[in-house]
Amino acid sequence: MEPQDFDDVLQAVRRFVRDEVIPREEEIEETDAIPEAVRRTSRDMGLFGYALPEQYGGLGLSMSEEVRLVFEIGYASPAFRSMFGTSNGIAGQVLVHAGTDAQKDRWLPRLASGEIVGAFALTEAEAGSDPSTLTTSARRDGDEYVIDGAKRFITNAPEADVFMVFARTGGEGSRGISTFLVEKGTDGLEVGPSDAKMGQRGAHTAEVLLDGVRVPADAMVGTEGTGFRTAMASLAHGRLSISAVCVGLAQRIQDEAVAYAKERAQGGRKIGEYQLVQGLIADSQAELYAGRSMVLEAARAYDAGEDTKLGPSCAKYFCSEMVGRVADRAVQVYGGMGYMRGVAVERFYRDVRLFRIYEGTSQIQQLVIGRHLLR
Repeated sequence: MEPQDFDDVLQAVRRFVRDEVIPREEEIEETDAIPEAVRRTSRDMGLFGYALPEQYGGLGLSMSEEVRLVFEIGYASPAFRSMFGTSNGIAGQVLVHAGTDAQKDRWLPRLASGEIVGAFALTEAEAGSDPSTLTTSARRDGDEYVIDGAKRFITNAPEADVFMVFARTGGEGSRGISTFLVEKGTDGLEVGPSDAKMGQRGAHTAEVLLDGVRVPADAMVGTEGTGFRTAMASLAHGRLSISAVCVGLAQRIQDEAVAYAKERAQGGRKIGEYQLVQGLIADSQAELYAGRSMVLEAARAYDAGEDTKLGPSCAKYFCSEMVGRVADRAVQVYGGMGYMRGVAVERFYRDVRLFRIYEGTSQIQQLVIGRHLLR
């Protein structure tokens, strides 16, 4: 994309987020749903396909462009980004990295346009941080595979039209895992009720049950036994995107805290005049600056092919922890008001806790980083 065209996209998304999404955040919180008008405009702006290739109707952004766009998207309620994040990210990238031409032609244009929603069905009750131990199975039966198992905490499962299902086709460990496209409505596929979560209302997760689900052999994405590698490639991309979300939301929380400190008075003075309040704000600004710089550098190295693993893990680890600290300080700046429902920083305090868990917990990022350096 030409620089001027990309700048125009950034400005349009920034206006949309501030003028149309943020004013409806409380509605999203109360209804646990994204308003249809917001969903429709997101489709029209191409947000369901910003990370998908242009030849399939996406915007085809580089990683460096994507994170800058996600800084803007992340400024609003995380549920807004979640609406299209999986189709662009961990689900859509499965097809980008490993899909056949026929699979890409069939699914990517519909994902990019927002006509359909994708889901990434990897996590299980006893295979979360270490998905190589998953037990969902897929056995060959003539020209079909029969899939049995259960997946947990699958983002967008209640809305999904197509699931990227990871199942064991061979022996133990990561080399026995393959990936399958499973369409909504397939016999034996059942999606449970939406999970009741601490935060991020409007972003839905649910259990996915597979009981004798039959798919044609050409529903396999990539070759047999390559599913774990496909998942890890998608997650590396996703970790950088999540890092950018954390930066965008940290900026929003910081802006809320600064604005409050400027207007709230105690003891006849604006609280922002007190040095200890300034210290809280300064600490958050320094960490926010570091997080933004880290994401931009990690994205540059990702695009250059210099680093597609260490940088994303470092960024995801630091930024997910950083936004939690920024949210905590913002609640402290607000004092008692920061603990009240209906105040944005209270909602964000609950929302950000998830970032340290999904797409690789902070502890998994530590292991990835440590093992990479010691290899």
